[in-house]
Amino acid sequence: MTGNIDVEALRAQFPALAKTMNGEPVVYFDGPAGSQVPSKVIDAITNYLTSHNANHGGPFLTSSETDAVLHGAHEKVAMFLGADTGNSIAFGANMTSLTLSLSRALARTWQAGDEIIVSWLDHDANVTPWVLAAQDAGVEVHHIEVDATDCTLDFDDYRDKLCAKTKLVAVGLASNATGTINPVQSMICEAHAIGALTFIDAVHYAPHGLIDVSSLDCDFLACSAYKFFGPHVGILYGKEELLTNLQPYKLRPATDDLPSKWMNGTQNHECIAGVAAGIDYLVELGRSLTDAADERAALKACFDAIVDYETSLAWPLIEWLSQQDDVRVWGITDRSRSNERVPTISFTHTSKPPQQIAERLAEAGIFAWPGNHYALPFTEAMGLEPDGTLRVGLLHYNTKAEVQRLIDVLETIL
Repeated sequence: MTGNIDVEALRAQFPALAKTMNGEPVVYFDGPAGSQVPSKVIDAITNYLTSHNANHGGPFLTSSETDAVLHGAHEKVAMFLGADTGNSIAFGANMTSLTLSLSRALARTWQAGDEIIVSWLDHDANVTPWVLAAQDAGVEVHHIEVDATDCTLDFDDYRDKLCAKTKLVAVGLASNATGTINPVQSMICEAHAIGALTFIDAVHYAPHGLIDVSSLDCDFLACSAYKFFGPHVGILYGKEELLTNLQPYKLRPATDDLPSKWMNGTQNHECIAGVAAGIDYLVELGRSLTDAADERAALKACFDAIVDYETSLAWPLIEWLSQQDDVRVWGITDRSRSNERVPTISFTHTSKPPQQIAERLAEAGIFAWPGNHYALPFTEAMGLEPDGTLRVGLLHYNTKAEVQRLIDVLETIL
């Protein structure tokens, strides 16, 4: 047992972790671009396709079964996010598609002279959809500045830009480039104080910590199941009143009922079944650590243990990288501030580009991403284009031995 998590036991639930290359197990440090999935998810997808496959809303058995699968998934995700009802949850192809759809709907409520706020620290999916919508509506866009010393948002700059004209604040819960956890609860409170709506991108945070939309009081929040051990499905949460009153672009036969009005076309039913199974995996992990019968309490126990374990993985790597000549870690490197970051570590070398380092790691069976990671606002603001950074993403199925293997290979490369 390590940090209350039996890592070897949970790794046995992930078939992909048995993959080998040149006689050695491969190491998945590419989780920020998509996690591996447990057998439970694969089984749920297969079961749906073999036993229940149909479109929903029909009067026959498989359609009724599909209705039940989808309803259960909406309620399961509502529980996962701390929402009151599955009616506040919409599924889609991915977070980007859902955000583009919501941005068009919100832009219908804006007018020339209004303003919105985004940040330079975000994934472009939480910037460009809003910028494009603002351009269509004649609305001014402000970007929150980033402190380059530790890659955190400049909160004073945010307050300076927040005003009575602000209609929306869109910000990430955690940066997929640097791991920085933003103080979104305070930002939401201050936005609401001047009447602005808030949109939170929780895609990168979701596998690392418990999300509670009720506590945050955010108006909208998006995440992606394939980042938290599920299949490729996007998720949008919105307050029911807002989802009811806003008018999305949709087809005429589509219902105005929630949540259907926000889900264009036929959904990926089999993968939505897999989303619910991915959350069940986390609930079961939590129940192995606590006697709580309530799913939400089990999730809390699960994420408390994940935070502790991932912290023990990340900091030896952060501290080793910080001690290397010609290496810069982009993000918080002060261990006393570990609660302000998730275990996503981006670094650059003064002479070796990220692509070159990633290729050398790949030859050793270690998978990590080079580039801008779609966090183009950040890499542009920090002058990191066109190479970006080398990003190592740790998840709770990674091990200390894998981190040491990475360090050993990096010593040779660097």
